[in-house]
Amino acid sequence: MKLSSTLLAATAALTLSCAHQKIPAKGFDPRATGPVTDGNFETINRPKKIDPAWLKPPTEPYRLGPGDLVEVEVAEVPGTLARTFVMPDGMVYYDLAGGVKAEGLTQMELAATLRKSLKRDYADPMVNVSLVEVRSRRYWMLGRVFKPGIFPLRQPTTLLEAISQSGGLFTSQFSGTTEELADLSSSVVIRDGSILPVDFQKLVKNGDTSQNIYLRHNDFVYLPSSQGGSVLLLGAVNEPKSVSFKDSLSLVQCLAYGRGPAEGAYMKKVVIVRGSRSKPQATTVDVQAIITGKATDVALKPGDIVWIPRNPFNLLSEGVELVFRDAARTIAANEGAAAAGSDQKSLITIPAGTPNTTGN
Repeated sequence: MKLSSTLLAATAALTLSCAHQKIPAKGFDPRATGPVTDGNFETINRPKKIDPAWLKPPTEPYRLGPGDLVEVEVAEVPGTLARTFVMPDGMVYYDLAGGVKAEGLTQMELAATLRKSLKRDYADPMVNVSLVEVRSRRYWMLGRVFKPGIFPLRQPTTLLEAISQSGGLFTSQFSGTTEELADLSSSVVIRDGSILPVDFQKLVKNGDTSQNIYLRHNDFVYLPSSQGGSVLLLGAVNEPKSVSFKDSLSLVQCLAYGRGPAEGAYMKKVVIVRGSRSKPQATTVDVQAIITGKATDVALKPGDIVWIPRNPFNLLSEGVELVFRDAARTIAANEGAAAAGSDQKSLITIPAGTPNTTGN
């Protein structure tokens, strides 16, 4: 049901008493008219677990890709040593061999291909190919680390090794600790548009190696700051965005900041996700009932994710996975563009970070 802008603006101005009351750490009753109650937020047991294969280093040899710098030489032939890049079309251009397809080949396979091309001009040439610089395989280390950015994936690299190579977690110059700067409960590894079920608190604080996965090409590691305060508004809204959290923020107010629901939004099951990404809590709220005066508004907290679906879903756990999928795409697009130095303005500004409010 599409909401009128007049009705949305009117309801957005309401300040409800529940927004000023202390909310229990474990959750709240989104329909409470008096003191908030506990138990309506459901802890979601995410179905995905760490795949044992993620904990094993890749065994396949490195395969070349566009941007990689290689060194080629015909053995025992003076003046044939040269460096060249794998071009965007996947080709390597070398000496009399001309253009040779290199993308997807190992160093040995490229050497064999070049040898065949050079047989017209050299008697039984022995070609050596060395990988000088990796540029086609990379991972993204973003957020509260000393050296955020894009890193080459030259060799098998674990998550802890990646954090170390980026200078480690950013620490306070006053206390020398990372706890108030990096929100481990909201930190994520994003792979192929999905958030992997990695528990950063177990990994970093407890040294739990069962969480220390090997990174793959184009993985995003995002460790947000714990010092910011905002709510992430995603899904079927006219302006998905990060909404700043000051003293209080209600669900309807948050939607108003996003210029209301988009056409086709399904307002009877708006999802709010709270807490850590590994053990989130979530609830669904009938916003249609709120704006028609049949239910009370909902008090949000810093770090919440509000997601408006376009279609009904059966289980709350399904909704949470859709929320995380949408959040993963958003983080990857925005933080990735910033790390790559893009001057294009993103639709959504990802918050610098939010505090963990659940104690999970």
